[in-house]
Amino acid sequence: MSTACAHRIIDTSAWGNEPPRWIELLAAEVEATNMTRAGARVGVSRSAVSLALANRYPSPSTERIERRVLDALDRIQCLVANDAVSSVECQSFREKPAPTHNPMAMRLWSKCQRCPHNPNRETCQ
Repeated sequence: MSTACAHRIIDTSAWGNEPPRWIELLAAEVEATNMTRAGARVGVSRSAVSLALANRYPSPSTERIERRVLDALDRIQCLVANDAVSSVECQSFREKPAPTHNPMAMRLWSKCQRCPHNPNRETCQ
């Protein structure tokens, strides 16, 4: 008897062809764990996870659960900070003006500009 778990594919078709990023992140977390664990990680109930994925969340706005999902799951391993940061923190740092007054800060900023997570990254040629 095998102890391996079957890989679950989470249906997000209720959100159309291009579900929002937070739904993709939530679905990926459920695929990797399960609805109960994903809900615990995000800070919502299992039923809230299920309803959100099915696009049947009962609240007039999904802002609360969306924010929780993004805060918990939308993390990027930052090469500059050497830590996981939110996509908002990543964008904020990379869009700062070049710190020409500080050589160390300039090296870090330059590294950020070439980071693979930066959609506008400079490439060496």
